[in-house]
This record gives sequence, C-alpha cells and structure tokens, in this order.
Amino acid sequence: MEQELAYSFHLGSDKNKSKLAKKVAKDNLSGITSLSNNAIQNAKDLSDVNKHNLRDYDNHRELIRTIYGTNDIVNDVKQVYLDEFESARIEYNTKQNRDDRKIKNYFKKVCDSQNDIACEIIIELGDMDFWNDKDNEYRLKMIDVYNEQVKDLVKIVPTFKIANATIHFDETSPHMHIVGVPIKYKSKNGMSKQVGKSDVFTKTKLIELQDKMRTLCIASFNKEYGLNNVLKTKQKGRNKDINVKDMLNEDNYLTRLNNAFETDKITKVPVILYYKDGKVVNIVHRNDNNVINAGDFQKLLDIYEYQGQ
Repeated sequence: MEQELAYSFHLGSDKNKSKLAKKVAKDNLSGITSLSNNAIQNAKDLSDVNKHNLRDYDNHRELIRTIYGTNDIVNDVKQVYLDEFESARIEYNTKQNRDDRKIKNYFKKVCDSQNDIACEIIIELGDMDFWNDKDNEYRLKMIDVYNEQVKDLVKIVPTFKIANATIHFDETSPHMHIVGVPIKYKSKNGMSKQVGKSDVFTKTKLIELQDKMRTLCIASFNKEYGLNNVLKTKQKGRNKDINVKDMLNEDNYLTRLNNAFETDKITKVPVILYYKDGKVVNIVHRNDNNVINAGDFQKLLDIYEYQGQ
C-alpha cells in the first residue's frame, strides 16, 4: 500500500533567534536547540553541537550512529580546515610583508570573526505517525538511506565539505545531523580559499538543493525497503503550545492534556504538538525519559512550512 512520507531538509541559520529559543537552549542538557535555527559561529557553538549530536551529556549512545567522521565533531571540523585551507593560508602569508597581517590559525580567525565556522543540516524522512509502530530493525535500515543522502549531498554541493554525519534513532523518527564547512574560492580579499556559507547556500541554491535531495531520498527509501511510497505535499499551518506546568502535579494530567487538545496521542511529557485547524496533526516526544531532541521543533515547522508572524 502506497504511503505519503514527509521530508525535512533544514539548514541552520543565525536568523530569527527568539527569547524562547534561548531559554529552551539554556534548559537543555546539550545547550542548544534548533528552535532558534542555530548557526555554528564559534568554538562553543561547535562544542554544543558535538554534545547534542553525539549525546555527550548522557550515556544513551546505543541508538546513535555516526556514518561519516568520528566521535569528535570538533576535531572533524578542524581537520576539514587543515585539509581545505592550510595551503591557502600559507600562500596568503607569503605575500604579507608585515607579521601582524599573517594568519597563524585560520580556524581561530574565523571563530573570532563571528561568521559561521561550519553549517549543520538536519534531514528527516517520515513523521511520528509513520514511525510509531516500526521496530528498531526496521528503523536501522535508514542507515543505508541516509548514507545515500550523504553521497548525494557530496555530489550536488562539492563545495560543502562534510565533517560529520550522525543519525539519531532514539527519538520519534530517525533523522540525520550533518556538520560541514562551506567553501568559496577566489575571494577579492584575504585567502584565495575561505569559508563561505552565503556563497554556497544562497536562497535559490538552497531551494534547488532541497528539491533534489527530497527526490533522491524517497527513491533511496523505496529501493531499500522495497516499497513504492511518495512524498507528502507540504502544508502551511500554525504552531500552538500551552503551559502545562500546573497540571504535572495531578495524577490525571495526561488525561487533561488529551482532553484539552481533543486527542489521545499524548502519552508523556515533555511533548511538542503541531496544532492546525483546531486539531492536533502531529506530535513529538522522546522515546526515552530524556529531554526532547533540540531539532524536533524545527522539523515540525519545516514539514508543514510554518511561517512565523
């Protein structure tokens, strides 16, 4: 039976950071949240991404699979800098007559500039409704699907050098975090080869990339699972949340929450609900008792193309 699957391809950005996002990030053990479309602008940001993606803040790593790179994203990114920029740095320094103009460490220089030192892409195929009744054996087959997405990304955007790709199977749906470094060439100022997110991921290029990646992803999925599923048409909606702090001390708080939203899908908290046209259309919670994944909120917005007001 043919099914429709949602697909999300989200590129982290420093735009539209909100007070709510900062609060959620502060409260999360990993220190980050995609609620704010987090950019990676310094060593601390990169360290926080490392904590979240590799679950460095807890010991539940059995459902975390790194398919590209190592178990240290910070070093993975630094290695990309050495591989890609060291020759350009040396070349640049040989042309400088003054020592104070020479670049000793390009990674540190970019960190100090507050420009993006790396980018994170989050990819997800299928929402909670699709994955809810699937066992781990079925979910783990997504390793091959996401491996193909990494290969596709390398081919489509050769100027985005991937440092690390890690898949999370410990949440409502399997999704992949990719961290890499975008590169631009022949800059008028400075080194001949530099970090260049705005050059690699223009709005037009990003839309084209997303369209290509989603088409390739569903094809890889159908081949791996022997199915003939299709992609779900994205919809526009509104996000709605409520404060349930006062309910949590009551024995029947889950019943009250389900009654409030006219649903029976809330089985634990914390929880994120996507509320549209007067009803719950999607729900996200952790499969364990840890905090909600930092990327889940943004993925809901991406899937339904929510536009903030």
